[in-house]
Amino acid sequence: MSVPSPSALFELTGRTACVTGASAGLGRRAADVLLAAGAKVVGVARRADALEGWARDAGDRAAYVVGDLSQRDAVAGIAAGVSDVFGAPDILVNAAGINTREPADEITREGWDVTLDLNLAAPFFLAQAFVPGMRERNWGRILNFASLQSHRAFPGGLAYGATKAGVVQMTRAMAQAWSSDGITANAIGPGFFRTELTAAVFADPERAARNAAATCIGRNGEPSDIDGPVLFLCSDAGGYVTGQTLMVDGGFTAK
Repeated sequence: MSVPSPSALFELTGRTACVTGASAGLGRRAADVLLAAGAKVVGVARRADALEGWARDAGDRAAYVVGDLSQRDAVAGIAAGVSDVFGAPDILVNAAGINTREPADEITREGWDVTLDLNLAAPFFLAQAFVPGMRERNWGRILNFASLQSHRAFPGGLAYGATKAGVVQMTRAMAQAWSSDGITANAIGPGFFRTELTAAVFADPERAARNAAATCIGRNGEPSDIDGPVLFLCSDAGGYVTGQTLMVDGGFTAK
């Protein structure tokens, strides 16, 4: 039996991806990784200027759709706009998210609703919109973003943690529903990475140092640390992996 070349396993030429949260942080890094592997990528976020700059720098295989995924009624239109660019995507990366950091006694209905809509509802309804096209091709990849708070409780993170725990179970359920059609569904759980979402954490050097010390590796994450996991789970290399959450956290949750 012949063995495919390593490069062929990770090659995404001819594939199309949708990456939410592509305007910054780990979403933008995931979009760049998929572009580097040969895919066409449509980035989705609220900030038109940031998306425009990313797409301009990335070249003609990058495009964008501006939209607010926290507005549930807007998700169907955003999904249609994504498919209008390069066709229905083969790959969906749900990286957009929000953490309002409201203490449990101060959580508002508005904060609760926007957290659930962006972190949990939008990934599901986008996936639901794109699955028919993936099913027709008998090939699809759904990659959700979980969190340390999928497994651990943090101060001010009740709503966020509830959604990220939900992402883990949603990922399993997506796999059960769709993997027989050639569609894998997995999640990655980043540790502490320096992004806009974690700006408050890294603004406190002592806190950042404590987080680094809490890992097995002894440091916080760099954007390049998600490159391999994203590419593995979005390519043929991960074709027999589904329903799993890979913690990319330097061993934080292992201790």
